[in-house]
This record gives sequence, C-alpha cells and structure tokens, in this order.
Amino acid sequence: QVQLVESGGGLVQPGGSLRLSCAASGNIFSINAMGWYRQAPGKQRELVAVITNVGSTNYADSVKGRFTISRDNAKNTVFLQMNSLKPEDTAVYYCKAVVRTNIHGGFMDYWGKGTLVTVAS
Repeated sequence: QVQLVESGGGLVQPGGSLRLSCAASGNIFSINAMGWYRQAPGKQRELVAVITNVGSTNYADSVKGRFTISRDNAKNTVFLQMNSLKPEDTAVYYCKAVVRTNIHGGFMDYWGKGTLVTVAS
C-alpha cells in the first residue's frame, strides 16, 4: 500500500501565503508525476499543478505566477508554495502521486485525503 499525507493547510488572509507538503510512503518502487488538485464547494476537482520526476511542471492558468510546485525525490515529497492567495483559491487541496510499487508492475494513481485552504479576511 501507498499512503500520501498532506499538511500545511489553514486560514490565511487575501494576499497571504501558504506552503503545502505531501509525503508519500509505503510500498514505493518509483514515483512518476506528483501533483496538486483542489476541489471547492459545489465544484469539480481540478488540476492545480503537476511535476514530473525530472522536474517538468505544468500549472492551471488561474495559479500561474502565484503558485510554485517542487519536489524532493529522495524524500518522496511534493510541495506547493502558494503566494498572493485569493478567496477563490479556497478549497480542499489534494495530493496525487503516480506510483509503481514493484519493478514488474505498472503505474497507479494514489491520492491523499486532502487539506483545507481557506482564504478569507
């Protein structure tokens, strides 16, 4: 089994910053992409940012220039630095990792349970 645990969410004022972390553990042979998704109340889950194992990144247009994704491959951890936060960034943020659990297997998606980010004054 593979577990992903997010941390770093909370309440922040508009214009503020937060840094999310997500650590993957368990039966991990290798990790391909890692990413952050979010789901606001009444809306579908959407991609925020993704980073490959070689460091290529992709961002949703709504967060470009404000959010930065990074990862520590040695620690199987992905980060999301969020700056200039807006009320519309309020959501539950989920971490996803594309993991291979053994040399013979394929890659599978694993999700964390999410961390709540609230941007409000």
